[in-house]
Amino acid sequence: MPDQPELTIQGWGPPPAGAGNDADAARASLDGALSKAARRHLAKELGWTPRATPPVPVGDIRIAPSRLPETARAALVELLGADNVRTDEESRLRRAGGKSYLDLLRRRGGDASDAPDAVVLPGTTEETAALLALCSDHDVVVVPFGGGTSVVGGLAGADPDDRPSVAVDLARMASVQDVDVPSSLVTVGPGMRGPALEDALARQGLTFGHLPQSWEFATVGGYAATRSAGQASTGVGRFDELVARMTLATPSGVLELGHPPASAAGPDLLGLALGSEGTLGVITELTLRVRPRPATSSYEGWSFRTWAAGLAALQQLARLDLLPDVVRLSDHDETRANLLMASGTGAKLLRGSLRTRGHGEGCLLVLGWEGLPELVRARMRAAASLLRDGGAIRLGRAVGESWRRHRFGAPYLRDSLLDNGLLVETLETAATWAALPTVYDAVRRALRTALVRDGRRPLVMTHLSHGYPTGGSLYFTVLADRDDALPIQQWLTAKRAATDALLAAGGTLTHHHAVGADHRPWLEREVGPLGVEVLRAVKERLDPKGICNPGVLLPD
Repeated sequence: MPDQPELTIQGWGPPPAGAGNDADAARASLDGALSKAARRHLAKELGWTPRATPPVPVGDIRIAPSRLPETARAALVELLGADNVRTDEESRLRRAGGKSYLDLLRRRGGDASDAPDAVVLPGTTEETAALLALCSDHDVVVVPFGGGTSVVGGLAGADPDDRPSVAVDLARMASVQDVDVPSSLVTVGPGMRGPALEDALARQGLTFGHLPQSWEFATVGGYAATRSAGQASTGVGRFDELVARMTLATPSGVLELGHPPASAAGPDLLGLALGSEGTLGVITELTLRVRPRPATSSYEGWSFRTWAAGLAALQQLARLDLLPDVVRLSDHDETRANLLMASGTGAKLLRGSLRTRGHGEGCLLVLGWEGLPELVRARMRAAASLLRDGGAIRLGRAVGESWRRHRFGAPYLRDSLLDNGLLVETLETAATWAALPTVYDAVRRALRTALVRDGRRPLVMTHLSHGYPTGGSLYFTVLADRDDALPIQQWLTAKRAATDALLAAGGTLTHHHAVGADHRPWLEREVGPLGVEVLRAVKERLDPKGICNPGVLLPD
């Protein structure tokens, strides 16, 4: 198993060189992450005074002794080998929860109460199936673990009966099993990460093209378990559209799902397993639809005077099947923040150009096009005509390429902001073109109302991405002065208000982050009481003892 970079225990990426757990290090981290103009903007908008709120030293994180019964541990060692059954504190701590704001608050405060009692690493479907049967017999909870990037509490493994738990780390199943070039299919293990998959496919002149913000660390098994969407999903398709076949090991046996290229043999059981979030079993193999590597790509920036004008233009592109592969429309607040965070002569020239052309900060639109050169040029020309008719001005390729270079940077910036007294979190939804303006207004209003505190107000930034003929996804980034006394309750109150608001306005419960623990109280509102009962019945058949990732997806 090749070594892979790991997420840090209390954040996303590694801390800046020389950073420690003191105020000077926290300030240095923030100075390196944000321009002076951006810091002034945030202080003014939020009523925020930067202050050092560093995490406790990793060595001070509280982790309880393993509760895994010796009989279960011995049986697991016999099945997998001693090297693949780990109960040491570091192994357990590295698989404690995901990377949501609430996960990080707890870890930064020294709480690892959600750490598994052991980490196990199966190497095959057969070992995984035997592992699940063994854990079912011993009443041990099982939580699949890929990259650890869940932002909705998808890895907590909260069990109502408080049984011992193991994290099933899929890192040993992280290779390409087969590449079928004529059929444009690749079969891979669930532990394979995005960069490794792209490297392997590039040698065959192919690409998968699924690029979520977590791409550096997330795994294809995690993509499948959560029905992920990537930054290029408008053109390439969501992950669930790219899965041709899946192997799912359950406590009751192994399911082989999907028959490419297509089948009409009854309901689609593959679709039932996609998005099941580890509640039915462990994904052990995936066959994915791939495509030739694009011969050319072009990313460019445009600007609209208003958010409404940008939405209207994208709706027109969608209606005429002219949407690009990547589409990202930022509202005024996000555009302004992005322009202030950008540095250098190019950023200053761009701000000046927007002002002189009557757009102020405007609403920034980033478009990305990939494919054969002649087709890319034709698509860009057709879209440009409609965009100009809608009042857009073209900012050029430098803006688009800048976004592409920094597309994975936001989670690293979050680490620095958390070190300096800020609440930083995201939420997302999707809605039809008709409902998008209402959902946008409702969520922003709910967040602003819930997070106003002593005259300090939040900054709610929004962008539209993942366009469809019928609508799009809205992604909200929230910054606020953190309530140091009750930080968890501060966000839970805001999250509850925003979720109630988006559902009432016609939005989906989630577009690509999944349900996890955070959204499960609202699942019934989206799928209905009978829908929940159908899912419960499937789980009871496949996982009769309820050991597979309890506490996520299905409401109490």
